[in-house]
Amino acid sequence: MKAFTTLAVLTAMTTALAYRRRASQWHQADTSPSPGKINSGTVDAVITLKDASGSAITITGGTEVGHASGTYSHYNGYKVDIRHTTTLDNYIKTRFTKIANRGDGYPQWQAASGNLYCDEGNHWDITVY
Repeated sequence: MKAFTTLAVLTAMTTALAYRRRASQWHQADTSPSPGKINSGTVDAVITLKDASGSAITITGGTEVGHASGTYSHYNGYKVDIRHTTTLDNYIKTRFTKIANRGDGYPQWQAASGNLYCDEGNHWDITVY
């Protein structure tokens, strides 16, 4: 799967997602959201979510360290964390299917595409398959 790594692509992606961070904050520090390896399919899914929901999207986590490992992980570019908004929350909870809580007890919803949207309390943890 193609991954986004260049500054030009990264800039285009963040503009499309209305991510409001200064350029100086895009670095590879361990605690910073780092979209340097987010898969193109993950980016496409987030843009689709933004367009379909009509909500502003703020990415709060990307491929930075500190997330669980695995094939469909943040590190491998399949997951992003997105800030809650009322519009986004309502869209996910009314358009997607509520499924069993995740192993850690957090509620999750599944889109027809198979993508998972887990409400981790202070953000959405989104897995794109």
